[in-house]
Formats: sequence, structure tokens, C-alpha cells
Amino acid sequence: MWSTEYDIETEAPAERIWEAWEDVASWPAWNADLERAELSGAFAPGSTITMHSPEQDLIELRIVQAERPSVFVDRADLGDIAVTTTHRAERLADGRTRIVYAIEISGPAADTVGPELGPAISGDFPQVLAALVRRAEG
Repeated sequence: MWSTEYDIETEAPAERIWEAWEDVASWPAWNADLERAELSGAFAPGSTITMHSPEQDLIELRIVQAERPSVFVDRADLGDIAVTTTHRAERLADGRTRIVYAIEISGPAADTVGPELGPAISGDFPQVLAALVRRAEG
């Protein structure tokens, strides 16, 4: 297994973060690695999200957990590995919100594939989180 986690704090309430997550079609506005994103169904477990990169790569995610306004989890099943990303909006005692993106690569090939694929997937998380905060605070 391979895993990592990134976080950032914001003045925006968790509900504003959730609104940005739930509006899948607007993800490219704050995630520069996306050209387009589409939600099939409601923003709820069992629905799928298809992300299109500028290079025309397609990534299909299945929502496995969605608890408004605090957490949603998506998973990409890629044969010998599964990439699970947990997105959390944690209310802090001072009224701020901590946004956490945690990624875990599991499965039979995780120990060999994870150390290369994991950083490739999560390397832009700091920039994505910063852009998400700008959008939520705007």
C-alpha cells in the first residue's frame, strides 16, 4: 500500500467546500489538470465521475462515500490497484475549516506501482487545494 495526505486551512465554511465538490462540472475552474468533468447520477455513493485531461486521458471514479458537508471518497479501480481519494472538510474550533485530501493506492501491485503513480496523481494537490480555497472564499 502507498498513501499520502495534504491539507490546507480556510475561512470558508465546510458547506462552501462541499458546494464546490458537488458541482463536478466546475472542477476544471479550480483544477488545472482537468479539461472537463462529468457526474453520472447524483453526488452520492454509486455514481461515477469521469474526468477528462487536456491530453484526452479519461479517468473514471466511483463515489463510495458522500456525507454532506464533511467527506466524500472516490475510487478508481485500475486492475491490480485501486486508487482511493478521501476529501474531508473538517470544522476547526476557531471557526476555520481544514480541507484534507488523502490518497491510498492498494491492491496486489500497490507496492511496486504506488511509489511512482502516487506522487504523479497527488503532486498537484497543494495547488488544487489552494485553488479550491480561493474559489470557496471568493
